Amino acid sequence: MPGKTNRSQHFFLTIWPILSSISPNSDQTNTIPLQEVFEKRLFARILPVAGLLSLAPLGACEPAVDHPQQSPVKVMSSCGDNSKLSAALYGGIETTLQWTGTDMACDSMPRPNGEGIRLRISGDVSGEQLAFILAMPGLKPGDQGIESPTNVTATVEGSGRFFSTPDLDSCFTDISTQTLLPNHEDRYALAGTLFCVAPLGELNGDSAISIPSLTFSAVINWASK
Repeated sequence: MPGKTNRSQHFFLTIWPILSSISPNSDQTNTIPLQEVFEKRLFARILPVAGLLSLAPLGACEPAVDHPQQSPVKVMSSCGDNSKLSAALYGGIETTLQWTGTDMACDSMPRPNGEGIRLRISGDVSGEQLAFILAMPGLKPGDQGIESPTNVTATVEGSGRFFSTPDLDSCFTDISTQTLLPNHEDRYALAGTLFCVAPLGELNGDSAISIPSLTFSAVINWASK
Protein backbone atom coordinates (compact mmCIF):
# COMPACT_ATOMS: atom_id res chain seq x y z
CA MET A 1 0.00 0.00 0.00
CA PRO A 2 2.38 2.65 -1.25
CA GLY A 3 -0.28 5.40 -1.28
CA LYS A 4 -0.99 5.18 2.45
CA THR A 5 2.71 5.09 3.26
CA ASN A 6 3.36 8.27 1.30
CA ARG A 7 0.42 10.05 2.94
CA SER A 8 1.63 9.00 6.45
CA GLN A 9 5.10 10.22 5.73
CA HIS A 10 3.76 13.48 4.36
CA PHE A 11 1.59 14.01 7.51
CA PHE A 12 4.49 13.24 9.81
CA LEU A 13 6.78 15.61 7.97
CA THR A 14 4.15 18.31 8.11
CA ILE A 15 3.22 18.04 11.81
CA TRP A 16 6.70 17.45 13.23
CA PRO A 17 7.93 21.02 12.82
CA ILE A 18 4.82 22.25 14.61
CA LEU A 19 5.17 19.81 17.51
CA SER A 20 8.85 20.44 17.84
CA SER A 21 8.22 24.22 18.12
CA ILE A 22 6.02 23.78 21.21
CA SER A 23 7.93 24.04 24.49
CA PRO A 24 6.97 21.37 27.02
CA ASN A 25 6.72 24.17 29.64
CA SER A 26 4.46 26.49 27.63
CA ASP A 27 0.77 27.31 27.54
CA GLN A 28 -0.25 28.07 23.99
CA THR A 29 -3.67 29.44 24.99
CA ASN A 30 -2.15 32.77 26.12
CA THR A 31 1.43 32.31 24.87
CA ILE A 32 2.89 32.59 28.48
CA PRO A 33 5.33 29.79 29.38
CA LEU A 34 4.01 27.53 32.13
CA GLN A 35 7.32 27.73 34.02
CA GLU A 36 7.02 31.52 34.08
CA VAL A 37 3.46 31.32 35.43
CA PHE A 38 4.57 28.95 38.19
CA GLU A 39 7.45 31.21 39.15
CA LYS A 40 5.19 34.29 39.31
CA ARG A 41 2.65 32.52 41.54
CA LEU A 42 5.35 31.18 43.84
CA PHE A 43 6.96 34.63 44.09
CA ALA A 44 3.55 36.21 44.92
CA ARG A 45 3.11 33.79 47.84
CA ILE A 46 6.64 34.15 49.16
CA LEU A 47 6.81 37.94 48.97
CA PRO A 48 4.41 38.75 51.90
CA VAL A 49 6.06 36.18 54.15
CA ALA A 50 9.49 37.51 53.30
CA GLY A 51 8.28 41.02 54.08
CA LEU A 52 7.07 40.01 57.54
CA LEU A 53 10.29 38.19 58.27
CA SER A 54 12.31 41.20 57.21
CA LEU A 55 10.30 43.49 59.54
CA ALA A 56 10.52 41.23 62.61
CA PRO A 57 14.21 41.81 63.30
CA LEU A 58 13.68 45.56 62.96
CA GLY A 59 11.11 45.54 65.76
CA ALA A 60 13.28 43.33 67.93
CA CYS A 61 16.23 45.68 67.52
CA GLU A 62 14.37 48.86 68.46
CA PRO A 63 15.98 50.40 71.55
CA ALA A 64 13.87 50.35 74.72
CA VAL A 65 12.44 53.73 75.61
CA ASP A 66 13.95 54.95 78.84
CA HIS A 67 11.20 56.76 80.72
CA PRO A 68 12.64 59.02 83.40
CA GLN A 69 11.44 58.19 86.89
CA GLN A 70 9.39 60.91 88.47
CA SER A 71 10.20 61.93 92.00
CA PRO A 72 7.32 61.40 94.42
CA VAL A 73 5.45 64.56 95.26
CA LYS A 74 6.15 65.58 98.81
CA VAL A 75 2.96 66.18 100.79
CA MET A 76 3.36 69.02 103.26
CA SER A 77 1.90 68.81 106.75
CA SER A 78 0.23 71.79 108.39
CA CYS A 79 1.85 70.60 111.63
CA GLY A 80 5.45 70.75 110.38
CA ASP A 81 7.94 68.26 108.96
CA ASN A 82 8.64 66.49 112.28
CA SER A 83 5.14 66.60 113.72
CA LYS A 84 3.70 63.76 115.77
CA LEU A 85 1.15 62.94 118.45
CA SER A 86 0.88 59.88 120.66
CA ALA A 87 -1.62 59.21 123.43
CA ALA A 88 -3.91 56.64 125.02
CA LEU A 89 -7.52 57.61 125.80
CA TYR A 90 -9.86 55.82 128.20
CA GLY A 91 -13.54 56.10 129.17
CA GLY A 92 -16.03 57.67 126.77
CA ILE A 93 -13.44 57.39 123.96
CA GLU A 94 -11.02 54.50 124.13
CA THR A 95 -8.25 54.49 121.56
CA THR A 96 -4.50 54.59 121.12
CA LEU A 97 -3.13 57.33 118.87
CA GLN A 98 0.10 57.30 116.88
CA TRP A 99 -0.13 60.18 114.42
CA THR A 100 2.78 61.46 112.35
CA GLY A 101 3.25 64.01 109.60
CA THR A 102 0.36 64.04 107.17
CA ASP A 103 -1.83 61.99 109.57
CA MET A 104 -2.36 65.24 111.43
CA ALA A 105 -3.82 68.68 110.78
CA CYS A 106 -2.83 71.64 112.92
CA ASP A 107 -3.96 75.19 113.49
CA SER A 108 -2.97 77.76 116.08
CA MET A 109 -3.63 81.33 117.12
CA PRO A 110 -2.81 83.63 120.04
CA ARG A 111 -5.43 83.79 122.78
CA PRO A 112 -7.30 87.09 123.39
CA ASN A 113 -5.35 89.92 124.96
CA GLY A 114 -2.08 88.18 124.19
CA GLU A 115 -2.60 85.56 126.89
CA GLY A 116 -0.77 82.56 125.54
CA ILE A 117 -1.56 80.37 122.56
CA ARG A 118 -4.29 77.99 121.45
CA LEU A 119 -3.19 74.90 119.49
CA ARG A 120 -5.58 72.58 117.65
CA ILE A 121 -4.47 69.11 116.49
CA SER A 122 -6.79 66.67 114.68
CA GLY A 123 -6.56 63.29 112.99
CA ASP A 124 -8.49 60.23 111.90
CA VAL A 125 -9.82 57.61 114.32
CA SER A 126 -11.80 54.80 112.67
CA GLY A 127 -13.09 57.10 109.94
CA GLU A 128 -13.95 59.99 112.26
CA GLN A 129 -11.99 63.16 113.03
CA LEU A 130 -10.85 63.50 116.62
CA ALA A 131 -9.58 66.95 117.59
CA PHE A 132 -7.70 68.24 120.63
CA ILE A 133 -7.57 71.93 121.56
CA LEU A 134 -4.80 72.87 123.99
CA ALA A 135 -5.14 76.37 125.47
CA MET A 136 -2.00 77.52 127.29
CA PRO A 137 -2.64 81.02 128.72
CA GLY A 138 0.75 81.41 130.38
CA LEU A 139 2.92 80.45 127.40
CA LYS A 140 5.01 83.12 125.65
CA PRO A 141 7.01 82.99 122.40
CA GLY A 142 10.24 81.08 122.91
CA ASP A 143 9.31 79.65 126.34
CA GLN A 144 10.71 76.17 126.89
CA GLY A 145 11.68 73.95 129.76
CA ILE A 146 8.62 75.04 131.70
CA GLU A 147 5.29 73.64 132.85
CA SER A 148 2.34 75.50 131.36
CA PRO A 149 -1.17 75.07 132.88
CA THR A 150 -3.43 73.89 130.05
CA ASN A 151 -7.14 73.82 129.36
CA VAL A 152 -7.98 70.82 127.16
CA THR A 153 -10.97 70.16 124.93
CA ALA A 154 -11.50 66.96 122.91
CA THR A 155 -14.25 66.54 120.34
CA VAL A 156 -15.38 64.07 117.69
CA GLU A 157 -16.22 66.31 114.76
CA GLY A 158 -19.79 66.09 113.52
CA SER A 159 -20.96 64.01 116.48
CA GLY A 160 -21.85 66.81 118.91
CA ARG A 161 -19.67 65.21 121.61
CA PHE A 162 -17.39 67.57 123.55
CA PHE A 163 -15.11 66.74 126.48
CA SER A 164 -13.30 69.47 128.39
CA THR A 165 -11.48 70.35 131.61
CA PRO A 166 -13.43 72.79 133.80
CA ASP A 167 -10.35 74.90 134.68
CA LEU A 168 -6.55 75.05 134.57
CA ASP A 169 -6.07 72.83 137.62
CA SER A 170 -6.54 69.44 135.90
CA CYS A 171 -3.90 69.47 133.11
CA PHE A 172 -0.52 71.00 132.40
CA THR A 173 1.94 70.79 129.51
CA ASP A 174 5.63 70.18 129.97
CA ILE A 175 7.11 72.36 127.20
CA SER A 176 10.37 70.71 126.13
CA THR A 177 11.23 72.91 123.13
CA GLN A 178 9.92 76.00 121.35
CA THR A 179 12.30 76.93 118.55
CA LEU A 180 11.94 79.72 116.01
CA LEU A 181 11.76 78.32 112.48
CA PRO A 182 14.38 79.56 109.95
CA ASN A 183 13.23 82.53 107.86
CA HIS A 184 10.12 83.03 109.99
CA GLU A 185 9.45 85.76 112.52
CA ASP A 186 6.48 84.27 114.35
CA ARG A 187 6.41 80.53 113.62
CA TYR A 188 7.87 78.16 116.19
CA ALA A 189 8.36 74.41 116.41
CA LEU A 190 6.71 73.46 119.69
CA ALA A 191 7.09 70.10 121.45
CA GLY A 192 5.82 68.91 124.80
CA THR A 193 3.82 66.42 126.82
CA LEU A 194 0.37 67.03 128.24
CA PHE A 195 -0.46 65.46 131.63
CA CYS A 196 -3.97 65.36 133.07
CA VAL A 197 -4.64 64.35 136.67
CA ALA A 198 -8.43 64.45 136.26
CA PRO A 199 -10.76 63.26 133.47
CA LEU A 200 -12.35 65.53 130.88
CA GLY A 201 -16.12 65.59 131.42
CA GLU A 202 -18.61 65.48 128.56
CA LEU A 203 -20.28 68.87 128.20
CA ASN A 204 -23.63 67.52 126.97
CA GLY A 205 -23.65 64.07 128.57
CA ASP A 206 -22.64 61.97 131.54
CA SER A 207 -19.49 60.40 130.08
CA ALA A 208 -15.83 61.40 130.51
CA ILE A 209 -12.45 60.56 129.05
CA SER A 210 -9.07 60.22 130.72
CA ILE A 211 -5.81 61.32 129.07
CA PRO A 212 -2.94 60.29 131.35
CA SER A 213 -0.41 61.76 128.90
CA LEU A 214 -0.31 63.11 125.36
CA THR A 215 3.01 63.79 123.64
CA PHE A 216 3.07 66.09 120.61
CA SER A 217 5.22 68.23 118.34
CA ALA A 218 3.73 70.81 116.01
CA VAL A 219 4.18 74.29 114.58
CA ILE A 220 2.52 77.30 116.19
CA ASN A 221 2.07 80.77 114.75
CA TRP A 222 2.13 83.64 117.21
CA ALA A 223 1.02 86.13 114.56
CA SER A 224 -2.04 84.31 113.18
CA LYS A 225 -5.51 85.75 113.72
